[in-house]
Amino acid sequence: MFYVLLSALCSVLVSVLLKLAKRRDIDVGQAIAWNYVAAGALTAWVFQPSTAPLSGSGVPWIGMIGLGLLLPTIFLALAASVRTAGIVRSDTAQRLSLLISLLAAFTLFGEAPNALKLTGLGLGLVALICMLQRSEQPQLIRQEGSWQWPLAVFLGFGAIDILLKLVAQAGIPFATSLLAAFVLSFVVAMTIFLSRCARGQTRPRLRDTLAGLLLGLANFGNIVFYVRAHQALAQHPALVFASMNLGVVILGALAGRFGFGERLRVVHLLGLLLAVAAIGLLGYAAQA
Repeated sequence: MFYVLLSALCSVLVSVLLKLAKRRDIDVGQAIAWNYVAAGALTAWVFQPSTAPLSGSGVPWIGMIGLGLLLPTIFLALAASVRTAGIVRSDTAQRLSLLISLLAAFTLFGEAPNALKLTGLGLGLVALICMLQRSEQPQLIRQEGSWQWPLAVFLGFGAIDILLKLVAQAGIPFATSLLAAFVLSFVVAMTIFLSRCARGQTRPRLRDTLAGLLLGLANFGNIVFYVRAHQALAQHPALVFASMNLGVVILGALAGRFGFGERLRVVHLLGLLLAVAAIGLLGYAAQA
């Protein structure tokens, strides 16, 4: 379970770094682009994936390109969500995106629904509705998109998970698809950044590059420790799944409340509790 804790900590650290970016005058767009350099280099070094599967026939390039487009744009949406809605609501919305994966499992991948899964799905949807309610925090109320951005995070991460499943079904090894997605994401993120430079909206800065490399380290840490947790608890994948998601929700709530003084309405606290219940129920249902 130590790997699960490390993975959850790295996931929350990503949100914390995005929250601190504005205070430290970090260009998030540039940092996100350089994040993929660090994450891609670490993926190549740690997993040493072969690129041969990408040269054969049947490579799901539509899914790969979709990941390359979605990963950086949803990362930007996560940054906007953390800034306007806070860490607690953003991390909860991100983890509740598993509901989209569950719906896809029922409709696209032939998984049979049962009472536990449907109950978990229902609780999760109610939790999402609660978490999307307006915040009482004055500085967040004045920010436009305080509910739209968490919704975008929810939908975007759900779509990313579906694309990852489609790529895996095509027989592309996880590490190979991950490296390819990071490379494509870097191209997309850097294109966005250079277009902003051309319009005079920003310029390259060393501090943004270093912040991006740190962000990439946390991003990769979330992935590698999650993989290691599954390897260490190979007979209990549902336990890893549930513990990871619950850990992120709980640690995110602690970081937001005590690290940044985020205040939640009663409806948000109810949503947080329902999210924990939904994730725990879905984890139990997967193990049953």
